[in-house]
Amino acid sequence: MMSSFVDSYTGRVPLSMPTPVPPSTPRTDLDLADALTKVPTAAQAKAKATATDFEGMFINSMFSQMTSGLKGDGPFGDTPATGVWRSMLTEQYSKNFAKAGGVGISDQVFRELIMQQAKSTAKGTG
Repeated sequence: MMSSFVDSYTGRVPLSMPTPVPPSTPRTDLDLADALTKVPTAAQAKAKATATDFEGMFINSMFSQMTSGLKGDGPFGDTPATGVWRSMLTEQYSKNFAKAGGVGISDQVFRELIMQQAKSTAKGTG
């Protein structure tokens, strides 16, 4: 009798891997697509940079809370310089984290900024 599992010292392992499920296609945000046609490219770039900076500040706050209780680690040991060094390190971590995609806050902030700019553009022309 052939089993679909092979026994190993860590447990039972399947003989064949399940087939991966293809990722679902993300839905298009039609409101955002329409708003982007009403906002100049320079304003879009500025809104994107602002949204990324905002997410960086949020992540920095989060990282600062995570490391606030740590004492004595780092190149300076348990001295006043440790706090300065750690704050600069978390600031750089958070900026790089946000530029790499972050946690998704910048996408929503960007959307809201563009939607507001498109509304103000529509009111000014109408």
